[in-house]
Amino acid sequence: MSYSFSTPWSSARSALSALRHDAPTQLSNYDLIQRCQQQHRPDKAAFAELVKRYQSYVEKLLYHLAPDWSDRADLTQEVWIRVYRNLHKLQTIERFKSWLGRITTNLFYDELRKRKRHQSPLSLDAPRQLSDGEMDWEVASDAPNPVDVMMTQEFYAELEQAIAELPEVFRTTIVLREIQGLSYEEIADITNTSLGTVKSRIARARQRLQQDLNLYLKTESLT
Repeated sequence: MSYSFSTPWSSARSALSALRHDAPTQLSNYDLIQRCQQQHRPDKAAFAELVKRYQSYVEKLLYHLAPDWSDRADLTQEVWIRVYRNLHKLQTIERFKSWLGRITTNLFYDELRKRKRHQSPLSLDAPRQLSDGEMDWEVASDAPNPVDVMMTQEFYAELEQAIAELPEVFRTTIVLREIQGLSYEEIADITNTSLGTVKSRIARARQRLQQDLNLYLKTESLT
């Protein structure tokens, strides 16, 4: 009688072998990233699938940061070039999306420094509420009535106008904090400013937006 034993090492090798032979489209996000990390430069098929899954995330973030830049497609391509070259350095696969967002944000800020000119690098979905200085950036109901649609559009226009009047450093900081969800420390690192300056800019931007929007809401309540 013969016996077959499966050691942890042989099981791991079997799992790795299966991972190598599965089509990229059949892999989970975790396994897909893991496959891309198996070599110093990612497997082309696996990387193409990775781009397909996260392309909309990069495009949306760059749109929020720089809606009027005509070269956003070029920036998106540069983001993926940086990902391709550095993915093997990512140590925690679960943090890939935040790592990707950090690369995108850093690229945007690098370009912003180079251009050194005033522009409005921000477009945000209309917030549902504004309280205690914190903003909820969730999109409104999926099925609003016509009155809600009109009010949302008007509020969105007022929000864009209020944001456009913010100094550039405030607009950029708001994007990094409210949309990208970066910590104060990360924003300070990206913008090469002190932690106190970051907190001050965010507080002042929120205060000014709240004042402008509250004025608009009070005016609307009188009509």
